[in-house]
Amino acid sequence: MTIAITGATGHLGRLAIAALKTRVPADSVLALVRDPAKAADLGVPVRAFDYKAAPESLVAALRGVDTLVLISSNDVDDRVGQHRAVINAAKAAGVGHIIYTSILKGEASPMLLAQDHIGTETAIRDSGLPYTLLRNGWYTENMTGALGGALAHGAMVGSAGEGRLSAAPRADYAEAIAVVASGQGHEGKAYELAGDTAFTMAEMAAEVSRLTGKTIPYTSLPTETYAGILASFGVPEGFAKVLADSDEKAASGALFDDSRTLSRLIGRPTTPMPVTVAAAIAALPAA
Repeated sequence: MTIAITGATGHLGRLAIAALKTRVPADSVLALVRDPAKAADLGVPVRAFDYKAAPESLVAALRGVDTLVLISSNDVDDRVGQHRAVINAAKAAGVGHIIYTSILKGEASPMLLAQDHIGTETAIRDSGLPYTLLRNGWYTENMTGALGGALAHGAMVGSAGEGRLSAAPRADYAEAIAVVASGQGHEGKAYELAGDTAFTMAEMAAEVSRLTGKTIPYTSLPTETYAGILASFGVPEGFAKVLADSDEKAASGALFDDSRTLSRLIGRPTTPMPVTVAAAIAALPAA
């Protein structure tokens, strides 16, 4: 059986390949990447796969693939169109199962960010291919990635209010990919995946303060103000609005889930927020 993963050199893709290699032979895992040179260290076969610049090459790249893991593109320029090109190519190439990394709550999510995922889920269902939807909650790294700036400025900011986030690190979600891609009985299912223990951003800020010995408060700002701050840091204006909207919707529970589906799927508790925060702080350059 050949399992192919798109975006294999991205953060989630690399972790998914590492997790798969603990479950299946490395030569049965196929990395699909825009630049094969960047995948030389993955230890698995590699094929060029560019669904934006070279969609005509996708069918040939998917020949012989049994299971395709479509990791959602981080390119927000017609993301649904790019995903649809992959789905159509998978059907034409005879792929037997497609796994898609979607968003928590799927069509019930109020986030602007969810629209591309909803469109992709619809395209997958319409294709007639056997599928599994991995509806991923927030990655804890979405927040810890900004800790360097937060420590430099003495504050964490956002628009999440007192919303509880059921986040988990990428490695936990990557393990779920490996379980589903290498296992049986997952076709036709949509898994709502999230961390076992939810937290507020204020609670994360308190943990950062405890670990660093500095007082780092969390300030929840109006959505437009937060979007403006993100744009001032170089985030494209449209995407800054999408990110700020995600925070606003999180304040109302869009990123909360207490089903513990992720921990049941991977067979262990998800990694607690303090563990990920400690690792992120330890990885920061020395002041």
